[in-house]
Amino acid sequence: MGYKIGILGSGDVARSLATGFLRHRHEVAVGSRTPGAVTWAHELGIRAQTHAETAAWGEILVLAVAGRAACEVLEMAGATTILGKIVIDVTNPIAEEPPEHGVLRFFTNANESLMERLQRAFPNVRFVKAFNSVGHALMIDPRLPGGKPTMFICGNDDAAKAAVAEIIRDVGWNVEDMGMVEAARPIEALCILWCIPGFLRNEWHHAFALMKG
Repeated sequence: MGYKIGILGSGDVARSLATGFLRHRHEVAVGSRTPGAVTWAHELGIRAQTHAETAAWGEILVLAVAGRAACEVLEMAGATTILGKIVIDVTNPIAEEPPEHGVLRFFTNANESLMERLQRAFPNVRFVKAFNSVGHALMIDPRLPGGKPTMFICGNDDAAKAAVAEIIRDVGWNVEDMGMVEAARPIEALCILWCIPGFLRNEWHHAFALMKG
């Protein structure tokens, strides 16, 4: 079953997800502060519009913006508009300071995640953490020698997680549900780990997999 997926954001992550979701027979629209400047959306034949318009249109929303802009973009989408909707949270709380020996700095601490902040600010939104621990080039239909990688997800709403897990499996991943919103703390930290080989050795073509005995 295809969904109407509204992507809030217009950068590389948004473009990769939009392209992949289209390929897997979902309807897609993209939200931006400057919709007319999102030329790649027009090239794909999808609508580029404001965050509020995209949020109103989408059955499922994807928050694909810099972490420091996440709350502001949701406010632009409209608190009443996103009320009760599933929002796939792709964000990471990356600070503006440069990495230290390849290790990113976060503006949160070890006992708080960005998604927890968003959940508190928008308590009736059904957030699901996903797609934050891999680069945009591997988000859709990853092909790696070790087989299917694992997408770690979490959130407080089981039905929302089930819908998001369906989408993730459809685009080539195994899914591991790590529980409630607090699990976003280690899931967001995976972004730091994923980036280290890239910053140190320019190695960006990898993903995590959970191996079970």
